[in-house]
Amino acid sequence: MADDTSTPADGAPPRRFRACVVLGTRPEAIKLAPVIRELQRHPDRFETLVLTTSQHRQMLSQALDAFQITPSHDLGLTHANQTLAEFTARAVIALTESFASLRPDVVIVQGDTSTVVSAVLAAFYQGIPVAHVEAGLRSGDMRRPFPEEANRRIASVATDQHFCPTEASRQNLLHEGVSSQDIYVTGNTIVDALQSISRPETFEEPGLDQVPWLTRRILLATVHRRENLGAELRDICAALREIVRARPDTHIVIPVHLNPKVREVVFAELGDHPDVSLLNPLSYPDLLEVMRRSVMVLTDSGGIQEEAPALRKPVLILRTVTERPEVVLAGFGRLVGTEPQTVVAHALELLDNPAAVHAMTAGANPFGDGHAAERIVEILWQRLSTGRQFATPESRPPIPLPVVEAAP
Repeated sequence: MADDTSTPADGAPPRRFRACVVLGTRPEAIKLAPVIRELQRHPDRFETLVLTTSQHRQMLSQALDAFQITPSHDLGLTHANQTLAEFTARAVIALTESFASLRPDVVIVQGDTSTVVSAVLAAFYQGIPVAHVEAGLRSGDMRRPFPEEANRRIASVATDQHFCPTEASRQNLLHEGVSSQDIYVTGNTIVDALQSISRPETFEEPGLDQVPWLTRRILLATVHRRENLGAELRDICAALREIVRARPDTHIVIPVHLNPKVREVVFAELGDHPDVSLLNPLSYPDLLEVMRRSVMVLTDSGGIQEEAPALRKPVLILRTVTERPEVVLAGFGRLVGTEPQTVVAHALELLDNPAAVHAMTAGANPFGDGHAAERIVEILWQRLSTGRQFATPESRPPIPLPVVEAAP
């Protein structure tokens, strides 16, 4: 770590802490951008380092550009066709070397990617405290989403400061035995991010200018989850074809993920359909603008489940479980799975019944007020400046070992 954590002598300037924010994917960049900006607003308290693994280089760059963030260190770990194990092994080694060189006082991560679990392990091995933004999300199914559910559970075990988006996330961590003294409900930084992005006057993606905004009702669809690849993805495409067939006044916009397994199926199933626009991944401002102009969203994305309530849009969740139950409980979302008949039935109900849409979107946003990053940075400062970097020691007594009686 950069220096000791002792309190400065009387009259000495306050201690300045080195905060290393680690990210590798577009969602991480979007949700950590408000935290980075807030850290940078306090140069007297924090030296802010932004380290990226470039797990998803092109899509990550889009998000960083949108928030005008330039990484201070880029590990460049993107390789074509690498497995999760290969990336994670290389990331743990590279991050371990980086932390040894940079000597941060705290490592800050967000979410549940392979970058997150790699950074948490690398920091833990070197005795560096970890702060986890968007902590405590759980689906209850280790295979859905895969590998995210395992990643976030592993990360929680070695995290010192847990920043939860909602009370439900806090309860998940309490149930797993995390000390209440290390859990903070801050709201979700996605709301902060949305509020900081101005509506664009023109689209960056030329293909969006060809969308029939004035003559059709637009639906936004996104899909990329590993558990939906293959037959499930083909089912989703079949459902989308049936929606535009059944309601000719609709048109679907799909920013197609760069994963070759996604692109191969989506372009084969929908590539020549006149009522579907297949585009490359959109910049964040473009994506938000498409969402604003759409009548509904169909997605298996976690982040879009959070963005839709902020933009008052109904969302059909193309999964059987979600780690964001607040979306469903607040009414904004419905879990519809991937079976075509079910997906189509829910979509047509919303298209045909404005009252149903109003009922879904009339409630309060469950993800907070847009001040999550401020709370997170203030808590970081309070903990670091008072020497409370690490997790509260386990207070529960150990399970007693059975007594083995000696043989007579």
